[in-house]
Amino acid sequence: MEPNVRFWITERQSFIQRFLQWTELLDPTNLVISIEKIEKSRQLLLTNEDASVRDLEDQQIQEAWKRSLSTVHPDNSTLIPVPFRPAAFLPFTAPMVFLSLVSVKSLKSMILPQLSFYTYNTAFNIINGNASYNRNPYESMLLGAGVIASTTFFGLCSHLLQIKLQLKNIFVRKTLPVIILAQVSGVNVVASRSFESTRGIQVMDKEGNVIGCSRRAGTKAVKDTATSRVMLFGTSALIPEVFSYFFKRTQLFLRYPWSLWTLKLSCTVLVMGLMVPVSFSMFPQTGRIQCSKLEKEIQSATEETELFYNRGV
Repeated sequence: MEPNVRFWITERQSFIQRFLQWTELLDPTNLVISIEKIEKSRQLLLTNEDASVRDLEDQQIQEAWKRSLSTVHPDNSTLIPVPFRPAAFLPFTAPMVFLSLVSVKSLKSMILPQLSFYTYNTAFNIINGNASYNRNPYESMLLGAGVIASTTFFGLCSHLLQIKLQLKNIFVRKTLPVIILAQVSGVNVVASRSFESTRGIQVMDKEGNVIGCSRRAGTKAVKDTATSRVMLFGTSALIPEVFSYFFKRTQLFLRYPWSLWTLKLSCTVLVMGLMVPVSFSMFPQTGRIQCSKLEKEIQSATEETELFYNRGV
């Protein structure tokens, strides 16, 4: 069985345990691990099939798990490109979230942050999504291009509406971009991983044996991940706006107006630094679903009452 799949199936973790696990996997040093070290770690895990994290005292095994879980895709056992590993998510997206919420008047200044943000998110979602369904590289490229174009357009709506309608209500002007950012980020997950819902993803028993492909499991995997993204970006965009609202009423802002952007950027990075592991931990990496909720052909193919699937990140 693929070591990463074995880990997530056997390690029945609570939310707190998953959160602590993700704080280790999101360590930036996981972006600079050499391929040689990853291969050695994988070989060590393959030759120690009974190894788990909880009852191990061997530091070498624990480090091997960390390297494997943070760099290797559990569905196809391939290396995840460095810019799209989970540890790279925060450094890439935090500045993009900040820039996408900055009020600007130039159309070019509005488009570039939104385009960069949704381009990265689309690529991240496709690469880190479930890879067990049949897909063609060209289909993924066309799907990605369509998702980037559509979500970038919807992401611009809040800025365009403010310019067109000249909104004066401070509450509407501050909350509208946050709401649109959160909702469009969720839509981005659903759209970029839409093949999982239409073609189905592999479901397996507790031994890792593939039972079949389920569209219902694919729908649940995409829905759960989209929910976590809405929570992540909604919270990460809202809290800096709240802090900024009160900061503008201080003497420090009156003396140093430029400090507002420093505060917002710092606050965005800090909030996302907490929310990224929280959002990744909201649902188990390997989801569980009752066999009775799946397609009839899958129910007839096994006597197991509970099956597993890779949710994706």
